[in-house]
Amino acid sequence: MENSLKGRIKLAAFSFRGYNVTNLGKSPELLAHARYGPFVEKRLRQASEICTQATRQPLDLVERVRQRVESSLQTYAADIGMIVGVELAQLDILQEVFGIPYADARLAFGYSLGEVTALVAGGVFSMEAALTPLLVLAKDAAKLAHGVQLGVLFSRGPALSYAAIEKLCLEISNEGRGTVAVSSILSPNTVLLMGQGATLDRFKERMKGVLPDSTHLRKNPHQWPPLHTPICRQKNISNRAWVLMEKVPGGFTVPKPPIVSGVTGDISYDDHNSRNHLDDWIDHPQKMWDIIDKTLSAGIETVIHVGPEPNIVPATFNRLSIDVQMQLSGRSLSALGLRAFSRITRRRPWLSRLISSDAALLRAPFVEQVILEDWLLEQKTD
Repeated sequence: MENSLKGRIKLAAFSFRGYNVTNLGKSPELLAHARYGPFVEKRLRQASEICTQATRQPLDLVERVRQRVESSLQTYAADIGMIVGVELAQLDILQEVFGIPYADARLAFGYSLGEVTALVAGGVFSMEAALTPLLVLAKDAAKLAHGVQLGVLFSRGPALSYAAIEKLCLEISNEGRGTVAVSSILSPNTVLLMGQGATLDRFKERMKGVLPDSTHLRKNPHQWPPLHTPICRQKNISNRAWVLMEKVPGGFTVPKPPIVSGVTGDISYDDHNSRNHLDDWIDHPQKMWDIIDKTLSAGIETVIHVGPEPNIVPATFNRLSIDVQMQLSGRSLSALGLRAFSRITRRRPWLSRLISSDAALLRAPFVEQVILEDWLLEQKTD
């Protein structure tokens, strides 16, 4: 498997996970590993120092991981440092132990916080430069989470109209009893909403007749800092972040491999716009579906999920794969035909450029997913 992964890296994409209600994953096992432990400890100590300086509170992430301290809103800043540190450590191990360079991949992307890690890994910012603005503002971001609910809006039938969703959110927010907005577009029929107070309840009541009858809204029981929504503007987080980012070193390098931005949904980072992208990243929704579409259109054959216990991106790819296979289970196209189609498009780049975006989705069942922390722990390193 080691040689297989190394041989496929040029047609691979690295996917970095973001913040979640649980963030440890198998990091304690990696830290305790005889071969991997020093890499993990080095990155966690680096992140600890950055967190301590930014928040002015002492922090030992190595000990937190060893003690398996779980996440809460009170540990938000520590979790940011821990996630980014562990993600970078996994890449260190991949290169130093297995000789698989991150930079050799075709592209990279990250969900939420994962995009920040991708910028560090891609050489755009140092870990300190990228993390410091987030850590300085983490306390206020966590405070905004109180009274905010996350809702999963999905349709069992037709695609959802983003324009209709956005209009309804604006109308409810305009009433002055809290802000509700889209936080992420996961697929044409699934978006994440974040709303203050009872705004999600009002959205659910008023979406009838506006959205398809098969549309449902389910509230998540956990609290989340409302990043990627205009709720952040209530504490001027985006403006304050820009002032901080303006002065940190770096930001004048094109990332390698190229990064598909969650803000634009495209490979749009150049040698000077990273600060603009990160500023929009704070209060604009994540275009996860555009990222997946771009990844499939780029001919990616393997997605390597980096970080502790990745969830949203693997789940989204899995659902898409199942949906495509179910769609193709009829008489219109056999499984053999789908495999042949996939081979043809790989061998004829000009044909790949001509096929529609929807046709690129036919590749989904053939994309292999690798959970990097699992893969590392399965390898023999003696």
